[in-house]
Amino acid sequence: MKMETSFPSLLAILSLVSLIFLKLIYSTMKRSTAPPLPPGPAAYPVVGSLPEMLLKKPAFRWIHNVMQKLNTEIVCIRLGSVHVIAVSSPELSREFLKKHDAILASRPDSVSARLTSDGYLTPALSPAGDQWKKMRRVMVSEVLTMGVFRRLHSKRCEEADHLVRYVYNHRNGVVNVRDAARHYCTNLIKKMVFGERFFGPGMEDGGPGNEDREHVDGLFTIISCLYGFALADFVPWLEVFDLDGHKRIVRNAIKKVRKYQDPAINKRMEMWQLGLKTQQDDILDRLINLKNESDETKPLLSVPEIKAQILEIMIAAVDNPSNAVEWALAEMINQPNILVKVCEELDRVVGKNRLVEESDMPNLNYVKACVKESFRLHPVAPFNLPHVSSENVVVGGYFIPKGSHVLLSRPDLGRNSRIWDEPLRFKPERHIVNESSDVVLVDNELRMLSFSTGRRGCPGIVLGSTISIMLLARLIQGFSWRPPIDTNNIDLVESGHDLTLAKPLIAHATPRLDSQIYIQLMSN
Repeated sequence: MKMETSFPSLLAILSLVSLIFLKLIYSTMKRSTAPPLPPGPAAYPVVGSLPEMLLKKPAFRWIHNVMQKLNTEIVCIRLGSVHVIAVSSPELSREFLKKHDAILASRPDSVSARLTSDGYLTPALSPAGDQWKKMRRVMVSEVLTMGVFRRLHSKRCEEADHLVRYVYNHRNGVVNVRDAARHYCTNLIKKMVFGERFFGPGMEDGGPGNEDREHVDGLFTIISCLYGFALADFVPWLEVFDLDGHKRIVRNAIKKVRKYQDPAINKRMEMWQLGLKTQQDDILDRLINLKNESDETKPLLSVPEIKAQILEIMIAAVDNPSNAVEWALAEMINQPNILVKVCEELDRVVGKNRLVEESDMPNLNYVKACVKESFRLHPVAPFNLPHVSSENVVVGGYFIPKGSHVLLSRPDLGRNSRIWDEPLRFKPERHIVNESSDVVLVDNELRMLSFSTGRRGCPGIVLGSTISIMLLARLIQGFSWRPPIDTNNIDLVESGHDLTLAKPLIAHATPRLDSQIYIQLMSN
């Protein structure tokens, strides 16, 4: 039987087809007018650019090379299902961390961060949430306050004196500046947290013993692995296999560090419980005695929170100042005219009859400019700690998908030739606007990154700045520095796997102050 189609039915079918066609056109037009992703390399299905990340280690140099080849200040690299956005433009950095700060206030899940923070108990490494808010409030309002900073002034002074004694003990030989700087920073923060310089007996020359060397090595291993582009960070189900060994390395390093820290914390808590201690002398005492607002008979922090927080304090305080000062001194030995200027400022402000103190810092603009220049040219890490976008957002005309990891490039910001004149030259004068201006180590315009900013900004900027400035000031005021014998300068080559000097700075130090100062220090 022959079927016939009525005119109304045909009209309905044509109308439906037309509607579908118009919808497809609209969808295509909508997609074509939507902001594009930032430029980036072609990616494989599912895995994205993970093969390149694994083959072209270290990953941060591969990412920077991609940006250079594409001639872009923002790049999008897909690793697994994650969009990693790297930025080297101060304008875009400000748009990310100032205009859209609330959207980018969280952290990604990372094997290294999760292990270090003992399951995200600490503020710097934890995703946004109640625990982050609680611990950030503790650090900002209870620990890193100006009142606590001032009360611990004498402990910092003791370590500054110890630094000069330690270098003076090597006056007939050479000084490993990296060793001295790292242990100064670690000893200082241990003094502020635990009230003790060493976990072991130390050495006869005033240097650290095996216990403290193992502790410091563990700290710097953790730091080098934090958000270190581990495979499991982008393909979580692979964590159990630990194919790149990342998890094992971090676990072993944490074990080394907490082997010394946790018993000291346990002993202190027991002393408070038994009434053997009644006075708060350091940061550990303060953390132990914080009370819950709703019930002051209960402690605010659990034992795991205290232990995790102290580990985070340790890793946050040691790397940035020591790296900046090692690089600064290396650059200055190669440019003796800068060393002369620093010495002239120290002699004018402080003199040669006493050692430089924290109270002198406001008048040491050139010293501060040298530290800041080192932060700019030789940052401690390739990127800031990653931010995660909590929703879709458009930045600089580019579409940034929800869940993207946003990284600001420390070296590419500080060495951006569009922003900085002679960007690869160590030139402290660039940070001194005029004679009356005060040099601060933070650049609020994000033309460089010395300390993190925004909601995730570093709450310890005052402490970090003080450690850095005093370390460089004491080394230069107390000693004249020159390259090792049979060399004319320091080889300023970056390490292949990070941004430190490829070889630790080894230099000759000669006392330059009145001999009575050193004699008095040695007798204390």
